[in-house]
Amino acid sequence: MLQKEGQVRIPAGCAISGIFHKDGARENGTRIIDSIRTMHDRSNGLGGGFAGYGIYPEYADYYAFHVFFDTQAAKDECEREIEKHFDIVNLSKIPTRQHPRITDEPMIWRYFVAPLPTRLAASQLDEREFTARFVIRINHTLDGAYVFSSGKNMGVFKANGFPEDVGEYYMLENCHGRYPTNTPGWWGGAHPFALLDTTVVHNGEISSYDANRRFIEMFGYSCDLLTDTEVITYIIDYLGRKLGLTYPEISNVIAAPFWSTIEKQEPRERERLTYLRNAFASLMVTGPFSILVGYTGGLMALNDRLKLRSMVVGEKDETVYIASEECAIRVIAPELDKIWAPRGGEAVIVNLNDGGNK
Repeated sequence: MLQKEGQVRIPAGCAISGIFHKDGARENGTRIIDSIRTMHDRSNGLGGGFAGYGIYPEYADYYAFHVFFDTQAAKDECEREIEKHFDIVNLSKIPTRQHPRITDEPMIWRYFVAPLPTRLAASQLDEREFTARFVIRINHTLDGAYVFSSGKNMGVFKANGFPEDVGEYYMLENCHGRYPTNTPGWWGGAHPFALLDTTVVHNGEISSYDANRRFIEMFGYSCDLLTDTEVITYIIDYLGRKLGLTYPEISNVIAAPFWSTIEKQEPRERERLTYLRNAFASLMVTGPFSILVGYTGGLMALNDRLKLRSMVVGEKDETVYIASEECAIRVIAPELDKIWAPRGGEAVIVNLNDGGNK
């Protein structure tokens, strides 16, 4: 029987890459696939994935559920649950092509949905919380079904295999060449991890997983995959969507400055950082990591405080490139206006100009 997260240890193989257009310009997946392909030897072939934003303009007001099904029975049961809580305006298989290195595929379906007004009113929740709770419940309780993407006008595409093969499999012609640390080959565990419109890809292996998981599960989250990136995704959702923290504040929680650094700040900044570190001590992520966080209208890149994982950022006109290695940027953008390696704990946050094209 296939072992899942927590039952076996497999060393991580990690590479991340991202492209962000501040003017909202769209492009297909060719360049990001070429970028991640350059870092092939950093990946371990057990999983890769892509996240794309602004990809469903014709259904921009609906949640796009991407779902893996192991069996027809699981699909039937999941669809019954979706229909009880949502209006399904469109459903279809996600288009793929046969690929010699992508095997043992589950059924992969896509649903564009809106919460049923009666169910939403009865829940006394806002629309996003209603949807997030539904996704977490399905993933926790329904064997053989896994909702791996659930945002509006965005989608995650992932599978077992090297990332460049995954891109070809999904005919994407965003991207992550990593499988979750300590994870065997299972499609649901490949990166990116997503909840609503927040997606996370992660290079590293955090040492604070248990403390982070115990804290976040007190607030309705269920870390069923037992992998570090899942808990980082839920931390960001909790701090941002539920508590209303900004992304600079979220970065100060996840990669909290050392006390010696905080003491050197001006009084007002010292007070702010002290509050965040004390209030959210259990959400500080320790150990080596570099992450890319996608959200509607923006992208954040962040290293651990000691910069134990590499990350490079480049800019050319209105486009920002972020990758584990400079070569992954240069292969698709040889001439850059600026290139640098952010310091440990220094967040790089880019947003669309004037709201842009989301």
